[in-house]
Amino acid sequence: MVGPVIYTFGTPAQKAKYLPDIVRNNTWWCQGYSEPGAGSDLASLRTRAVRDGAQYVVNGHKIWTSVAHLADMIFCLVRTDQQAKKQEGISCLLIDMKSPGITVKPIVSIDLGQYVNEVFFEDVRVPVENRVGEENKGWTYAKFLLAHERVGVADIGTYRRYLGYLDDVLQQTREGGIPLAEQPTYRARKVELEAQIAMLEALLADQHATAGQDVAPSLIGAAALKIRGTELQQAILETTMDVLARHGNAYQVDALLAGWNGDRIGPAQSAGLISEHLFRRAATIYGGSSEVQRSILAKGGLGL
Repeated sequence: MVGPVIYTFGTPAQKAKYLPDIVRNNTWWCQGYSEPGAGSDLASLRTRAVRDGAQYVVNGHKIWTSVAHLADMIFCLVRTDQQAKKQEGISCLLIDMKSPGITVKPIVSIDLGQYVNEVFFEDVRVPVENRVGEENKGWTYAKFLLAHERVGVADIGTYRRYLGYLDDVLQQTREGGIPLAEQPTYRARKVELEAQIAMLEALLADQHATAGQDVAPSLIGAAALKIRGTELQQAILETTMDVLARHGNAYQVDALLAGWNGDRIGPAQSAGLISEHLFRRAATIYGGSSEVQRSILAKGGLGL
C-alpha cells in the first residue's frame, strides 16, 4: 500500500531509504488512518501535526491499526491545517514506531486474537523530511493509497486456498454415509463460488492492465473489487462454517498454538477456518465499508 505512494510521490531520499526494505520485506508497516469518530468518514480525522522548525509535533489517536504492535513504521494521516475544509489541510507522514511518545494498546477482536490496536501519539516529533509530497495535500495521496489497498483485498490466491479447504471439509463430512461434496446442494454452492472467483479474477486482470500503464487504479474499479472480493471471501467462509457445524463447530482457540496436542473437534483445519471466518466479518468494513464503496460507484459510475 505505502510502496506505490512513496515511489510515485516520495522524494529520492525517501525512495532510497524505504523502498528496498519494503521490497525485501525487511520492514513492517502499519496504517495510521482510522480514528475514533473518523472511520468511514476518514476526512474528519483530528490527529494534529504542528510544524516546529524542521519537525512536526504529532498528537492524536488512531484505532483499528493492524499489526501496530509488530510494526517498524506507520504511514499516518495528520491534520496540518486546522482551518481548512475536511479533505484539505491533511498531510501524510512516515513515522518510526519507536519514536518517543507512541503508545500501542491491543484490541482483542471477535476471534480472540490481537491483530488490531489503538495507537496514541503524545508530542511525537517527526522530521519534516518524512512528509510525503506537499503539506496539506495528503488527501490526494490517501485516495491513491486506498485504491491500491482495495484492489489488494481482492486476493485471488487466498480465495482459492479457502475453496481448497472447503473441498477438504466437504469430503471429510458425511451425512448418511455420503460426503457432503457429493450432495447436490453443496455441489451447486461450490460451483457458484468458483464462478464468482473467475469473475473476480477477470475484473482484477482488467484493473491490473490499467495500473500497468502507470495510472493509479481508479477508485471506481477499486470500489467494485473491494465489494465483490470481500463479499466472496465471506461467502466461502460462511459455506465452510455450515459444513463444520456438523462437527459441533467448537472454536478451539488453543489449537492455533504451536505444539498443542489436544483432542480436535472436527477436521484438523477447523480452528484456523473458524478464526478466519470470525476475523473476516470485518472485511466489508475495513479499507472502506461496502456502503462507502457503493457510494463511490454511484457517484463516479452513475453520476448520482
